[in-house]
Amino acid sequence: MASPSGTSSSSTLLQSSGSEEDLRAALDQKKQRRMISNRESARRSRMRKQKHLDDLAAQANQLRKENAQILASLSLTTQHYFAVEAENSVLRTRMMELGSRLQSLDEILHCLHRWNAGDSAAIFCDGSQINPWSSVHVNQQPIMASVDSMSQY
Repeated sequence: MASPSGTSSSSTLLQSSGSEEDLRAALDQKKQRRMISNRESARRSRMRKQKHLDDLAAQANQLRKENAQILASLSLTTQHYFAVEAENSVLRTRMMELGSRLQSLDEILHCLHRWNAGDSAAIFCDGSQINPWSSVHVNQQPIMASVDSMSQY
């Protein structure tokens, strides 16, 4: 039953248009909230990313400092190593020299012990002998003189 004035159809139309506006407003509001939420989420993501970058930069600086300390320690240790190596070389040379002296002294002691034991002749390291009781030690090599050496006198 349609009314002649058409109020029934216009009220339905108004209701439909009002609910459509409410629906559109609700969708706009939902869209607005989603945009705000997305912006906030993006802001938090950027903050996390920035914090991560700051943490990595701090870690890189810390590692650079540690690396510099390790390099300084390595350099110092290397210097100490070379100093000890040089000292060790000097000590080895000195040890060889002292060993040679000790061997010579042992040979001299051995000769003296033989002499004290009653040997009338001392035996030298080269195998030659000398009688300490004789007043003259005769050299076995002839003495050569030249005219040039005699002109000085």
